[in-house]
Amino acid sequence: MPAPRAPRCPLDPPVEFAAWRAEPGLRRATNLFTGQPAWVASRYEDIRAAVTDPRMSANTLPESVKPPGEDDDMPVFFARTDDPEHNRLRRMLTMDFTVRRAKEMAPDIQKLVDGFLDKMIAAGPPCDLVRDFALPVPSLVICLLLGVPYEDHEYFEEHSVAGLDVKTTDERRTASIMTMIGYITELLQRKKDEPGDDLLSRLMTQYVANGEISVMTAAMTGWVMLQAGHETTASMIALGTLVLLKNPDAFARLRDSDDANVRLQIIDELLRYLTIVHSGLVDRIATEDFELGGQLVRKGEHVMMNLTAGNYDPAFVDHPETFDMDRNLRGHLAFGYGVHQCVGQNLARTELDIALTTLARRLPTLRLAGPEENLDFMNDQAIWRLKELPVTW
Repeated sequence: MPAPRAPRCPLDPPVEFAAWRAEPGLRRATNLFTGQPAWVASRYEDIRAAVTDPRMSANTLPESVKPPGEDDDMPVFFARTDDPEHNRLRRMLTMDFTVRRAKEMAPDIQKLVDGFLDKMIAAGPPCDLVRDFALPVPSLVICLLLGVPYEDHEYFEEHSVAGLDVKTTDERRTASIMTMIGYITELLQRKKDEPGDDLLSRLMTQYVANGEISVMTAAMTGWVMLQAGHETTASMIALGTLVLLKNPDAFARLRDSDDANVRLQIIDELLRYLTIVHSGLVDRIATEDFELGGQLVRKGEHVMMNLTAGNYDPAFVDHPETFDMDRNLRGHLAFGYGVHQCVGQNLARTELDIALTTLARRLPTLRLAGPEENLDFMNDQAIWRLKELPVTW
């Protein structure tokens, strides 16, 4: 994993996934991101069972990333810890990712979205929606949230892509991670002297200052938020736009509705339908022998969560291959499931609502600027995305 998609139907999950769900037990595969052989859980109920089972640990890394010269300060990757440590570290972030905080940020997000659309419209069609809109909007939002200078966005985008490309060598991936952690460490030191109203400042002044976490753990946390906060949302804006253009009724409803719940239902169906975290980044390791989905999993064996297959499981939704903006999506797996579910999901939904709704309202005649078959779907990335999206209006 990630498994190849059919070139003629790039929005559809790999055809093998239906067979993987139908097979007894679990599927054996190799995680191309880590090179680690693992069992793959592809049924919806098996995935939910796996990520909530206390015999499955999120600490799947062979060892923590160790920065040069920091022998006495190993950073903690909070997403790869188990409770109670995971809960302790996650609570340091939750105030910045509540529904209330997302609503507070909405006016600023709206200004950013309008600003980039102003530039697009002034320049005139055609344009590359990835370059001109989908990527810069979440990049600037996460910069605002973390307190990262936006003039550095190209620098962190470059290293983020290297860190999420399954074709990247282990050496280059490690170098990119270390470069970004070093950059955020320097930024944290500046926040110590000149704190602002941002997440990195709070980590430094509230938690590093009283000894609850180290500077290196704060830097690791900042790197995770920076990378996850822009790459995933950028992919969803671009791919979500493509799906909406192929489903004009949904595009029109998003454009015309003043009901946030109606719009968010469309957003959640886009999240399920696309499930961009498709590579096995969500995995666990067994701490003892046990059975999952009829498969004996031995202590020390890895299990990858095939979120795409789970979100397309007919046991979860009827006619999963159909984009249905009216379906009930409670419990979809696009943000994971359980205590490790994505901490930034409230912000992500708010960004997607504002970005896609504003796009539909300001450019109601939006359409592809070329044949759909010419689009380059980057399936060999840890986060599924489009390289470019040429559009006109």
